[in-house]
Amino acid sequence: MDERIRTAVAGVEAYVVGGAVRDELLGRPVVDIDVATLDPEVAARIYAGLAKAALFPLSERHGAWRVAFPDGSTVDFTPLRGGIEDDLRTRDFTINAIAMPVAGGERIDPLKGFPDLQARRLRSVSDAVFEDDPLRLLRAVRLEDELGFALDEETERLVRAHAELVTKPAGERILGELERLTPDGFRRADELGLLAPLGGSLDRLAEVDLVDSPGFLLVTVFAENLERLPISNELRRFARTLLRAERPADDSARAVYRFRHATEPWALSALAYLGATDLYETVRAARAEHPTGPLLRGEDILALGVEPGPEVGRLLDLVAEERAAGTVSTREEALELVGRESQKS
Repeated sequence: MDERIRTAVAGVEAYVVGGAVRDELLGRPVVDIDVATLDPEVAARIYAGLAKAALFPLSERHGAWRVAFPDGSTVDFTPLRGGIEDDLRTRDFTINAIAMPVAGGERIDPLKGFPDLQARRLRSVSDAVFEDDPLRLLRAVRLEDELGFALDEETERLVRAHAELVTKPAGERILGELERLTPDGFRRADELGLLAPLGGSLDRLAEVDLVDSPGFLLVTVFAENLERLPISNELRRFARTLLRAERPADDSARAVYRFRHATEPWALSALAYLGATDLYETVRAARAEHPTGPLLRGEDILALGVEPGPEVGRLLDLVAEERAAGTVSTREEALELVGRESQKS
């Protein structure tokens, strides 16, 4: 227990609850801590001061506060309304409904979450958990996936019965769960009827060589439907690049250059998405041999009398392609090529 937490809630009823207790009991690293206490704002301000970390309201509506550290770990202080057992009964799964008093003492486990931990079983705290918060449908799959647990029979029945609610949460929350799933997690989501409503499909999952990247897996499962979710601009560019990619016509220097020109810096990911893994080494070699600087720059093209505009970019691309193909290798040869091309137009 972080002694600064004890100091922050000294003299006030407070409990560590949720995933932190679960992970400690499982022997997993504890990254995020959730403290239920009577005055979360006061406790959070004291703790943030002691820890010299950032403080901000997590939910003004619910009165929760977060202290965030540069390494990404957090300590949340949430309101304790009613007794701790009442608080635990509002949670999602019994393994997340175990509390440890901050002041010390025995764990509080009214819903028998510890036996479920030992049995590696994921059991909902009530029949209403998925109606109360439909994001728990995806969380159930993610916890199975991350922890190697299995839904108990009744909880699995509830997931299937409420599968149509999976699209209800905010897109940011949905994306946060999906980003943490492995291929097996997506297969399980599909089996439970959660994937299709979100626009996902397993059709390509077995065909591609999976890159160790959550973004790549999301593109593989959701394709163009990924843009229904509030993805970052970087992930959007990555997805569009992969979806537009076409396998090189052959392994010639020219074909590989054109492919790389269309897909870098994600050429290898694009090959994986296309199932063209036989070209990995060819593309790696082309990257290694790529010149550090261009033969010509824009001002060189303009000096030949070419009007400013898209034509300058086209001619620079032409020079780069012919250089990759081996037909030009010097500045003089490049200038001759541009001169011939500009005369044509």
